[in-house]
Amino acid sequence: MKTSKIAKENIARLNIAITYIEENLSEKLSLKIIAEKAHFSPFHFHRLFKIIVGETLHNFINRKRIEKAASYLLHQKEKNSTEIAEKVGFSNLSSFSKSFKKFYGISPNKFKKESPDKFSKISKIESKNGKVTITFEQYICNINNALNWLKMRTNTEIRQMDSLELAYISHKGKMEAIGNVYDRLVKWATPKGLINKATRMLTIYHDSPKITDPNKIRMSACIVLNETLKVDGEVNLRNIKPVKCIVSRLEITPNEFQQAWESSFVWMVENGYKKTTIDPFEIYYNNAQEHPENKFIVDVCIPVL
Repeated sequence: MKTSKIAKENIARLNIAITYIEENLSEKLSLKIIAEKAHFSPFHFHRLFKIIVGETLHNFINRKRIEKAASYLLHQKEKNSTEIAEKVGFSNLSSFSKSFKKFYGISPNKFKKESPDKFSKISKIESKNGKVTITFEQYICNINNALNWLKMRTNTEIRQMDSLELAYISHKGKMEAIGNVYDRLVKWATPKGLINKATRMLTIYHDSPKITDPNKIRMSACIVLNETLKVDGEVNLRNIKPVKCIVSRLEITPNEFQQAWESSFVWMVENGYKKTTIDPFEIYYNNAQEHPENKFIVDVCIPVL
C-alpha cells in the first residue's frame, strides 16, 4: 500500500477541512465549499471523510456546532440561547433547541443550569479545547480496516469492461424504492424472454446518497441486453462504452453494500487511481431471494482513468 505520500497528503488536507469547519461554525458550511478548501472533489471528500472520521460530514458539523454551543452555555452564561444559536450557525432558535436536545437529552436552558458532570459527551468539549486532529495512526488504522474488509471477501482488480447495451427505467427518490422499479423492469422483460439464469441486472448511481437529498437521488435500474431491442413506455435504451474499472466481485447481504462501496473507494485512493466522470455501477449475477443466505453476487464497478 502506498501509505506514506498519499496518507500524509490526505491527512493534511482532511485536517485543513476540519480546521476550517471548527473556525467557521457560524458560516454556511456546504460540502462543495469545504471540499474546495481541502482541494478534494466533493465525491472524494465526503467518502474519505466518513471512512477516516467515522461520521458523515453533516453529522460532524452538527456535532461540532452543538458542542461549541454547550461550551458557550457552560462558560459564557451571559449569552442567551438566541445569541449562541447564531454564533454556532443555526438559522433559528427552534432548530438549535431541537438539535441540542436531540444530542444532550435536555434543552439548552436546562443544560445551562445543570452540572456538566451529568453529561458524558461533555468530555469532547474539554479535550484539546474541542479540536479534532486526524493522526497518521488513525488514518492508517481506518484505511486498513476498509482494505482488510475487502481483501477478506475478494481480489479487487483493474478490468477493461466491455461495452454494455442496457434497457433501463429511471428512478428518482429514495434508494430503497429501487426494488419497485426492478419489479416493473422484470415485468417488461419477462414476456420478451430476457429473464433467465444468464440474465444480468445492473444499477447505475447518478448521484451519491451522501451528497444528494435522499428524496432526489437518481438511479437507473437496468437489464443487460445481448442485442438491441425496441422499447416502449417507461423503458429506455442506453449504452456504457468500454471503460477501465476497479471491480470488486462480492457475495454480500443488502446491509453490506455501503461498506463494499466505501472499501472499494479506499482501494482506489490507496492505489493512486482517479474516478472518471462515468457514473459507478453494480452488476448483479443472481437473484438474492434464491440465495440460501439472501446474498447478492455482484460486481462493484468504479470507472477510473
